[in-house]
Amino acid sequence: MIPLRAQAEIEAAAPYVTRVATPGLNVFDHKGDSVIVCEDADGVALAGNHGMVSLDGVRADEIAGDVLLVDPARGIVERLFRANSAHNTLLVTERCDQLCQMCSQPPKKTHDDRFELLLEASLLAPPDAVIGITGGEPTLYKEQLLDLVERTLADRPDVSFHILSNGQHVEDEDVARLRSPLFDRVLWGIPLYSAEPSWHDRIVAKDGAFDRLHDSFERLLRAGARIELRTVVLATNAPQLPDLARHIVHRLSHIESWSVMQLESIGYARNRWKELLFDHASDFAPIAASLNFASLYGLRAFLFNFPLCTVPSAYRPFAVRSISDWKQKYVAPCLRCTARPACSGFFEWHPTADAETWARPL
Repeated sequence: MIPLRAQAEIEAAAPYVTRVATPGLNVFDHKGDSVIVCEDADGVALAGNHGMVSLDGVRADEIAGDVLLVDPARGIVERLFRANSAHNTLLVTERCDQLCQMCSQPPKKTHDDRFELLLEASLLAPPDAVIGITGGEPTLYKEQLLDLVERTLADRPDVSFHILSNGQHVEDEDVARLRSPLFDRVLWGIPLYSAEPSWHDRIVAKDGAFDRLHDSFERLLRAGARIELRTVVLATNAPQLPDLARHIVHRLSHIESWSVMQLESIGYARNRWKELLFDHASDFAPIAASLNFASLYGLRAFLFNFPLCTVPSAYRPFAVRSISDWKQKYVAPCLRCTARPACSGFFEWHPTADAETWARPL
């Protein structure tokens, strides 16, 4: 697992964003740039307009070109953008208005408003970056979110956004704003767990969520928004996946793609793992039927977080290398697998015993 935070000694009194200059950048191209002035066995030291920062347990080559958020109050540095990674996501809030059974980021009641800092970081993102936005529920702070997106995209024509949202807060008055050409570079990742309203509402623990979500889909359609539909496979909804595929084809044909996702053993799912996990390696039939129907009607579907060896060979082309590199692991049987370079592997927190039961080298 790649650490995204480091303990630090910080001269500044207030939090700030800085980019670590590299030979490819002119030093201090941006007023917030820092340079590496020292490296030893304990870590590195940076110097910039905000003063000195000493990071523990970090090498210079690991952070060169990274965009960092320096937080004096907590004595830590967060790596918001890693220069050599395609998996950079900004957590904009930990508040949410749903309590999904398998939530990997259980919500909190408090909100730490860092939008201005995250905007500054986004403007310094690596070239051609796809910036992930997640929560909590980002659209609880819709005005600040859309402002961050618009200001970044206006200044950085090479950048795009992938925003994860529960889709509960798109209003009629948002349609005209979302029609802006800037939002052609935004992909909305929105979950739908069942074609049966009561089942979806039960999974997200919010009455009326299914109907409210479909109101939002209609508004996003009028706005011309790009949508990735996301479905986490659970023991409870797996048998319903073929019906969900039909629902998507007939009612949501405007979506760009459908991501069928295996469960993460973290957050709420950690203590419900045996209850919630659907063992697709033993029973792939409902997933296969869903993919068949999607393919028949031209719906682009993908399998996320499915190790290749757990998927029948005919369906492996649907499986993508989806797990972010910083939270990805392979277990012992994977070490001799020829398919490993193309395989998602497992989440760092996936129970090793379960993973080794699934893993079969190809």
